[in-house]
Amino acid sequence: MTTLRTGLLIGALGSLLAIVLTGDASTNAGGRPNAHRADWAEVKWPFPLDQWGIGRAFRCAPADCGVEVNVYLRAKIGFCNCAEGVADDAELDRVGDLELFSDKFRGLTDGRPITVGWMSGRSRAYNVAIPYAQPRDMVAIAFNDKCDVMVATVVAERDQIAVAERHALDFLNGDRVLRWAKAELGT
Repeated sequence: MTTLRTGLLIGALGSLLAIVLTGDASTNAGGRPNAHRADWAEVKWPFPLDQWGIGRAFRCAPADCGVEVNVYLRAKIGFCNCAEGVADDAELDRVGDLELFSDKFRGLTDGRPITVGWMSGRSRAYNVAIPYAQPRDMVAIAFNDKCDVMVATVVAERDQIAVAERHALDFLNGDRVLRWAKAELGT
């Protein structure tokens, strides 16, 4: 009986230690511990219908992400460079969805490679000149499965764009998005 109690106590302490070290004992689909399980609410797609159809829009409130983060996500079937995928900034510029806001944008940094689930891609911060409004900083993320690409546009306040990108990548690597991506891409 004492051995059983000791084993249970050690297991409980191990779980508690995992929660203390990571803020949450769960992991995302990429196997990384979630520092905090953000609550992403799906909202209505706010853009007009175009050749790629409508996508999905999500919002993370400041109470969950520390800053308001909006992510606009959709699939573009057959639109990716089949041989190399989203391997450079020129391809990210071509396949990304910044045009939902404006066709005038410029990269603020060089892009960087990212992984979402089983897919590889690229992420990059941009300044987008929005007609009749102040320019906004945004992040374009694109990741592909063969010739099909998933694109995400991340919108947050200028000084919070790096934090917003981290939250968005954690969200994109979560089960909710990866299940939807598999269905959209026929994987």
